[in-house]
Amino acid sequence: MRFLRRFPSLGRRVIKLFSTNNQSKAHLPPAHLKPPKANQTLKRYLQSNHTSKALLFFRILLRKNPSSIDSFSLMFSLKACTLKSSLVEGKQMHALVINLGLQPIIFLQTSLINMYSAAGNVADAHNMFDEIPSKNLISWTSLISAYVDNQKPTKALQLFREMQMDDVQPDIVTLTVALSACADLGALDMGEWIHAYIRRRKGLNTDVCLNNSLINMYSKCGEIGTSRRLFDSMQMKNVTTWTSMIVGHALHGQAEEALQLFTEMKETNKRARKNMRNGKHESSLVLPNDVTFMGVLMACSHAGLVEEGKQHFRSMQEDYNLRPRISHYGCMVDLLCRAGLLTKAYEFVQNMPVPPNAVVWRTLLSASSLQGNSNSEENIKICSEASRQLLELKPDQVGDNVIMSNLYAAKGMWDKKILVREQIKQRRYPGCSSIEVGIDIKQFVAADDQHPCMPKIYEILDHLTRTMRAFDHALGTDIPLE
Repeated sequence: MRFLRRFPSLGRRVIKLFSTNNQSKAHLPPAHLKPPKANQTLKRYLQSNHTSKALLFFRILLRKNPSSIDSFSLMFSLKACTLKSSLVEGKQMHALVINLGLQPIIFLQTSLINMYSAAGNVADAHNMFDEIPSKNLISWTSLISAYVDNQKPTKALQLFREMQMDDVQPDIVTLTVALSACADLGALDMGEWIHAYIRRRKGLNTDVCLNNSLINMYSKCGEIGTSRRLFDSMQMKNVTTWTSMIVGHALHGQAEEALQLFTEMKETNKRARKNMRNGKHESSLVLPNDVTFMGVLMACSHAGLVEEGKQHFRSMQEDYNLRPRISHYGCMVDLLCRAGLLTKAYEFVQNMPVPPNAVVWRTLLSASSLQGNSNSEENIKICSEASRQLLELKPDQVGDNVIMSNLYAAKGMWDKKILVREQIKQRRYPGCSSIEVGIDIKQFVAADDQHPCMPKIYEILDHLTRTMRAFDHALGTDIPLE
């Protein structure tokens, strides 16, 4: 990259940087291996998820036998940096690529984009992309994925359109990534356009991964009926297919449909096991995973099925050997809170084997504020503890303080309410909203005076204000509008 070329000494120093070895050399293969065998060793380390050993072996190889380093060695090492999300070592690798004159190699360029993306440095990933003279489908897809993975779906869809304008046709992977961006944004129009594109392309309409992405997109965009029709039309279903539909029903509050679908999933597995015992192998087992159980627990929470939810929580551990994650504990807290069992929910949080995160404490805080006896001493105690934990975990979320402010007001604790309101003023950030216009996503920030269309926006807003005032005056119901 250009910013690395500004430092001529960096290329000369990179060998020294990689030769530094303060780690144990135990269990490492000899470093004098021939190039193909060295690359195979690096690949084996990656396949066994031993990224640190792969990078340590690369350093030894670079120091003792630098002539054996080729583009594949660098690709494997960059992959190790990507898996570790190590920006410092990744930049050292980038400097080495430039020093060896290997920057024109397309798969190294793509590997660098992926490395910067995994480290959360999407700006440098984009800079790397801009330096590629002949951009192909893989480089475009890598950059679009970088923006999706770093929670910037609007930019991802903008790049998706630019790619097509550059006459580069998307493949299954690109379309899957673009649909994920649509799901994150709720961009239904763009998602439907992609679906129509998939129908036109021969062979794409039967791809399971693409259909799974469509189910997820339609569910998150509010089209749960379309999502279910697509699910029912699929001949081949894997665990992601079942899970996407179960979670979709659960997110829309359709608890009965979600739990019924989970029952069908288990029945399908019973039939598959029976066929296997009879020597028939035309169907395979589709076992639920941890995400499937998240959907099931959410469904139980919406339906108020406390005992069934507890049974499923035990089942995932006892029947499927799945270790609950923090999200599963959060679902259980939500289940107990929705059922009005606030004290039991608080006890559950205190006895969790993993530290509660902000979502768990916020669930408890919100439930406490909604209880009929929200101003009771017990509720105030639970709310205060949840608020204290949230202040340590997520100090930038002012919504938590608003809840506490309202609780203190209901209890008549005005001094504490004023104190919390002062904290809100000091920490408040402007809100942001977005709207889909055709296939474009427009974002707006409260009190934004830098928007390029600001004069037109305020002109229309002024016109709407004057129209509403005139209408109210004609009705004799004047209402002051700020």
